[in-house]
Amino acid sequence: MAARATSTLGRMRRLRVVSRPAIALVVLSGLLLGACAKAASEDPLAGQTTTSTTERDERPSTTRDVSGLDPAEAFDPEPLDWAPCTYGECAYLDVPIDYEDPDAGRTRIHVARAPADGDRIGALFVNPGGPGAGGADFAAILSMILPSEITDRFDIVGVDPRGTGESSPIDCGVDATELYGTDHTLEDEEDERALLEISKAYVDDCTLHYGDVLQHVGTRDVARDMNTVLRAMGEEEMNFLGFSYGTAIGQVYADLFPDRVRAMILDGVLELGPSGIELATTQAIGFETALDRFVEYCRAAEGCQTADDPLGAVERVIELSERPGGIPASRADRPAGAGEVQMGLAMALYSQSLWGTLDRALAEALEGDGSRLVDLADQYVGIGDFEIYFGVNCLDFEWPSDPQEFFAAAKAAAEQAPHFGEAIVNDYVRCADWPVEQEPLEPVAAPGTPPILVISTTGDPATPFEAGVAVAERLEQGVLVVNDGDGHTVVADGNPCIDDIVVRYLVDLAVPEDGTTC
Repeated sequence: MAARATSTLGRMRRLRVVSRPAIALVVLSGLLLGACAKAASEDPLAGQTTTSTTERDERPSTTRDVSGLDPAEAFDPEPLDWAPCTYGECAYLDVPIDYEDPDAGRTRIHVARAPADGDRIGALFVNPGGPGAGGADFAAILSMILPSEITDRFDIVGVDPRGTGESSPIDCGVDATELYGTDHTLEDEEDERALLEISKAYVDDCTLHYGDVLQHVGTRDVARDMNTVLRAMGEEEMNFLGFSYGTAIGQVYADLFPDRVRAMILDGVLELGPSGIELATTQAIGFETALDRFVEYCRAAEGCQTADDPLGAVERVIELSERPGGIPASRADRPAGAGEVQMGLAMALYSQSLWGTLDRALAEALEGDGSRLVDLADQYVGIGDFEIYFGVNCLDFEWPSDPQEFFAAAKAAAEQAPHFGEAIVNDYVRCADWPVEQEPLEPVAAPGTPPILVISTTGDPATPFEAGVAVAERLEQGVLVVNDGDGHTVVADGNPCIDDIVVRYLVDLAVPEDGTTC
């Protein structure tokens, strides 16, 4: 279950956090998101080769004392060869599959940057979220919409996390439309059997084709890759802007490499420490909050077609979708079944700018045409890398090993979040059979870093406001900035108060007062 943000940046940002992939963004202006072909090498995590028409970055050769540091610091990367590409400038970097066993092989990481336009301070690494979202295309987009005070002073750098984009992508072979077209709310044994069968097919295919690398696609290795890219660029200090799941990458990076952090912004914060079930339940409650806000909006808005009873419209459409054959959809390639309706609802709730679309979709569905809901669902699955989504979440968080424990937890979550709890929790039943050992991420305090900006939105459906508050309090140098509004993430989304704080922090290292509200 989950969805995407809309708004200028929201339409371009993948958001999947712990929940049925909470992905954000619809289409990236048509020119991006192209290259996601599976690597041709026999090594599943050995990426494509590339040639460069530019000279390598010059770095002095030095001998460093890496005793006591993370093992990634012991790996000496080659300087990057930048070449023109769709994203601006691109390069590839070979890094260890396993930093703790650097002789185990290499995987190839794809990097893109938009060089600074003026007096350069350094590189600003950006990540859109996921897990499953590439950073290269995102860097290109952000370079066009971030305030010029930032793009003048920083290279905007995006790294495709291993297994995504052009970083040796993983493809487990089960079509996402089929995976999420299955009803995740279980009324009987037939529903349970259907969900377990599609989940087993998905896990079996991932195990068959990528079982030997799935242990090395988690957030720790992504953070290490990012640090290796930083060093390959000849940079000493990390500036980072992470959204949604990208905030988990940022927290882990700050924990592993505190001495390298110059500035870090976490927007739409994923809390580390709770179990997967706890996080999924919390997010389901966040979507319930977003639904309540949609209901209030629609009752008050002029022209809202479901204004008389918007919540009743939602519940009636869900009921119709669960009937045999679902809701006919004249302009789609399939009816709006229970899975499509759950995806469509979550997609639309990610941003207030989609609430009008949701209203029209509900009204049309009540009249017998679920086409608009199918379209919302297709936006949801159209650009998601679901393999890495589960590859990361099943590794990074603690999950039950018995599917029946998932189903029981899902029913319990539905008591707190009746419209979303069961579907969101049951989505992770695949983690019960995931073929690698779990390595749950611990809460991060990151001692030794400079102040870290934590931006949390009061009406965020995917990463609830309280998660940002908790992370800011836990970080040794956490500084909370409150966005009083709706939607998931806010930087570069047209809020001048937030963007002004971000500019002054990145450029001048000016730290706002803890608890500042916009």
